Amino acid sequence: MSGRPERGIALLEVLAALTIFALAAVGTVALLSQTTDVERRAEFAEQRLADEERLLAAVTLLTRDDLDRRLGRRTAGPYVVEIQRPVRTLYRLTVALGEAPEAPDLATLVYRAEPAP
Repeated sequence: MSGRPERGIALLEVLAALTIFALAAVGTVALLSQTTDVERRAEFAEQRLADEERLLAAVTLLTRDDLDRRLGRRTAGPYVVEIQRPVRTLYRLTVALGEAPEAPDLATLVYRAEPAP
């Protein structure tokens, strides 16, 4: 009779080990899922910022006359470009995602000399 209680204890130990393993596996799968989601969002944000950077670079190359013609807010695909002229020789350029144009992702100031009289 001394063999039977030991068999029962061994079975309980195996069930406890399997339960612990299953909980660890579920936690690992959840962590991997979150990591994949975070990585996907980071790649999207990186691509979006690269697109915005190219757009801002293109706008900074515009001449004074071109900037004057484009003063205000305009859409460029999913982005919003805003050109302001706080003083006669400075232009403030911002690029934002169209969903939140009041919160630009990128901004810069460019100087354009006044034309000679």
